[in-house]
Amino acid sequence: MAKKNDGTSLDSIFDELVAKMDQSKQDIFAISEESRHSYEEMKDELENVRANISRIIAEGDALEERTRSARRRLAELSGSFESFTESQVREAFELANELQVQLSLNRAEEKKFRQKRDRLQRKLQKLLQTIERAERLVNQINVATNYLSSDLEDFGDAVDKSRSKQDYSLRIIEAQEEERKRLSREIHDGPAQMMANVLLRSDLIEKTYREKGADKAFKEISSLKDMVRQALTEVRRIIYDLRPMALDDLGLVPTLKKYLETIEEYNRGVRLFFHSNGNEVRLPNNFETSIFRLVQEAVSNAIRHGKSTDIEVKMEWLAEQVSIIIKDNGSGFDQEIVKDQSFGLTGMRERIELIGGEFFINSTLGEGTVLMFHIPLKAGM
Repeated sequence: MAKKNDGTSLDSIFDELVAKMDQSKQDIFAISEESRHSYEEMKDELENVRANISRIIAEGDALEERTRSARRRLAELSGSFESFTESQVREAFELANELQVQLSLNRAEEKKFRQKRDRLQRKLQKLLQTIERAERLVNQINVATNYLSSDLEDFGDAVDKSRSKQDYSLRIIEAQEEERKRLSREIHDGPAQMMANVLLRSDLIEKTYREKGADKAFKEISSLKDMVRQALTEVRRIIYDLRPMALDDLGLVPTLKKYLETIEEYNRGVRLFFHSNGNEVRLPNNFETSIFRLVQEAVSNAIRHGKSTDIEVKMEWLAEQVSIIIKDNGSGFDQEIVKDQSFGLTGMRERIELIGGEFFINSTLGEGTVLMFHIPLKAGM
């Protein structure tokens, strides 16, 4: 009788534990949904801020042109003061001053909206992290509940899947560490070395000025300017590879054009061709970022691994989807051998699945590679 009571007590404890886990899952899900709602509202606000930035930039460009014109007019009046009345000169001065004030206000407003945009992006990132953590917790609770509610064989399958995800996570961490090492090497070998040379060169200029005079020193300064310009170009290239700021303000197509031009400039002997057909539309930030990263990864693989010299990137904007085709004339690969071993291709598939798209690949040894992505527009609008 005691054993039976013990069994009943264990069953009661077991049922209570499952019930509490279910309740916890519901609470976490509610937090996730609330965060998701806040995320959507903030994303709409961010789009409005970006629209304001675009408008203010356009107004600023127009004001800047008018200000330059007013200054030229004022210079013209000042140069021939006796040919114009005092009233004309005063009006020209007041107009130039008023336009300058408006331009300053425009620039201040642009700065304010850019700061607001940056704050919103940081908040969105934190909300996204909260949503992802909540989803992970729900998944973990589901795994535990399934274990408690099913037999050990089912739990074994869940463990295998969990281990598979863990292996993939470890590979992601390894890839991140490799990327950090690459960036560290690039900064050390590029801008850091250049800035060290700038410091040494500045000491040399002082010495040249004292010993050989101003003319020689000015020549050294000119050389120093070239060196600083090269360092700035390298820094901009590294920053652009990390996150092109134009993606937020200009959109996907202009940013891709600029990126491919930059890649062609830094890879002598490689030709890149870009085409965009159809009615281009702005997509949500996560879609544009994902598409940009997909093209970036594909082009990088074609150059680094495929040794391609001609790469064509083509975008087709259709009513319900946008298709991206990346075709190269590289060395290609055996799909049966590579498909389960390439972390780059696995990452592409994971990224495209996150935005509800499809991924196709066709490659043959010695005949190049063709990658194709289909992204549904309605899902991203």
